Amino acid sequence: MESPAVPATVPGRPLPGLDSDALLPAATAVLSVTAAAGVVRPPAARRHRGVLRYPLIRQLIRFTGVGVVCTVTSLALYALLRPWIGPQPANAAALIVTSVMNTALNRRLTFKITDRRRMKRDHLSGLTVILVALLLTGGSLAFLHWLRPGATVTEELWTTTLAGFVATAVRFSLLRHWIFRRARHR
Repeated sequence: MESPAVPATVPGRPLPGLDSDALLPAATAVLSVTAAAGVVRPPAARRHRGVLRYPLIRQLIRFTGVGVVCTVTSLALYALLRPWIGPQPANAAALIVTSVMNTALNRRLTFKITDRRRMKRDHLSGLTVILVALLLTGGSLAFLHWLRPGATVTEELWTTTLAGFVATAVRFSLLRHWIFRRARHR
């Protein structure tokens, strides 16, 4: 059984029915329109206006986006693990998993560090930041359980979320001024 006929091509000759003279002007027009529209522009040539001209503001916006994703993930992990392993271990596990993810995302998205050089050192330094966050959120949970021994999961989630906001401010400062200081102005 033979397959359907496929038009044979000869090197240097276009496919049958394809007018190469019509393709060149069309391709040139598409490229010139995209270039004129600013689609093909190197990132270094980008000019920011208003408050976005400040690298700190751009980093805070990107950091917030990463933080929202990591916070939702952390809360979901905590709520999932808490019934089986208890509040403190669930908090620690959720925080460790999301902090590793957070360091990787902030390295790439917030501070625009894409090379693999110093990546291990960045993640090891990020472990220190994890410990600070763990002390803040774990301490807040311990304080909640000292005040209300029968606290609900909802109260624990609110407590860790509020403590997480403080930990987030500390985290951004440590990431920007210590771990990723080489990329502070991106």
